[in-house]
Amino acid sequence: MINVLMIEDDTEFAEILSEYLAQYNIKVTNYEDPYLGLSAGIKKYDLMILDLTLPGMDGLEVCKEVTQKYDIPIIISSARSDVSDRVIGLQIGADDYLPKPYDPKEMYARIQSLIRRYKKASASEDEKTSSEFHIDEKRHEIFLKEEPLNLTPAEYEILSYMLKQHGFSISREQLVYNCNSLKDKGSKSLDVIIGRLRTKIGDSSKNPKYIHSVRGIGYKLIG
Repeated sequence: MINVLMIEDDTEFAEILSEYLAQYNIKVTNYEDPYLGLSAGIKKYDLMILDLTLPGMDGLEVCKEVTQKYDIPIIISSARSDVSDRVIGLQIGADDYLPKPYDPKEMYARIQSLIRRYKKASASEDEKTSSEFHIDEKRHEIFLKEEPLNLTPAEYEILSYMLKQHGFSISREQLVYNCNSLKDKGSKSLDVIIGRLRTKIGDSSKNPKYIHSVRGIGYKLIG
């Protein structure tokens, strides 16, 4: 069973989501009060779903406090539409941002993706070691089979982020909001960059070797 700590003051919304996730053996424990949520024994949970508009304490403050003390995946779930909230949330340690309203199926997919990433961290490290890609972060260069790739800043950011999540599915939102070089935060810009990356690494969208599309989620880098 996956145990999820939810901090959400909309009890009706929390109940609907909890009932949906229960059918997948995911138990959600919700707290309306962020202070109670923070003192709920965070270490015993596998993941946190966090609203931003909370009584007495802003959700971004909660996120910052949790990431400073615990190693737990965090999905921000909020109706706040300000892009800066998303950017700040991801910068201070949240792993994903899902704007309300959303289909519970999407939250389930995000939870599964994050749990796999955290549970298989050691396996991921082994895959990185044997990867055909290599990152030189000091020189901001990425090598494929020991050959340097000629990348734009946005291409470098996207590919380096994918390499850090090597072998795991990554949502489109994660990619967009972790690439500061993207001036247009729309999905079209991401599609263009992914297309250019595929060309530069000799990949194909129809028969990919490295960058694979994951239906309903985003992408996965292997190889």
